[in-house]
Amino acid sequence: MILRIANGQDAAGILKIYSPFIINSGITQETEIPSFESFQQRIEATLEDRPWLVCEIENEIAGYTYAGKHRERKGYQWCVEPSVYIDEKYYSHGVARALYTALFEILKLQGFVNAYAVITLPNEKSVAFHEKFGFRYLTTYKKIGYKLMQWHDVGWWEMQINLAEKNPHEPIKFSALPQEIILQVLEKGSSILKK
Repeated sequence: MILRIANGQDAAGILKIYSPFIINSGITQETEIPSFESFQQRIEATLEDRPWLVCEIENEIAGYTYAGKHRERKGYQWCVEPSVYIDEKYYSHGVARALYTALFEILKLQGFVNAYAVITLPNEKSVAFHEKFGFRYLTTYKKIGYKLMQWHDVGWWEMQINLAEKNPHEPIKFSALPQEIILQVLEKGSSILKK
């Protein structure tokens, strides 16, 4: 059971986990399953600036996490929107906690300041998980998403990763972080996984 950096070839395994959420729920407001190629590009584009990690158990992707861009404007560059998705058969293995632990340690090293978790409501498990991890409730956007023939409320939770300095340096690109530091973080996160 290991945590590692995702790569484009992981797109199929990641889509296997993500697709049921697209088809069967409002957890994501994405409405169509992306093609392998477009999802591969999504992973590779993210990895330039921000982490995308997978948990692998017996050569199968058990879950993944990544830090999405909060908004396009440059003034928001210190903010991220994290996501974590787990294959349901690995829900009791500590996969989400291990992935988030590694993700946020890397984001801290990069110099990001704020993280915003976006949770389609109701979703008690996700809310409890994020609050246990240190996120605090911020607000709810009422009936902001329409999917599967119904309107969805989406709640926002916030967590400070680093202190907001007066004159912050731009976040370090994920691709520019020393590999040995990333590997140490991933090894530490892997130790959280339950057998």
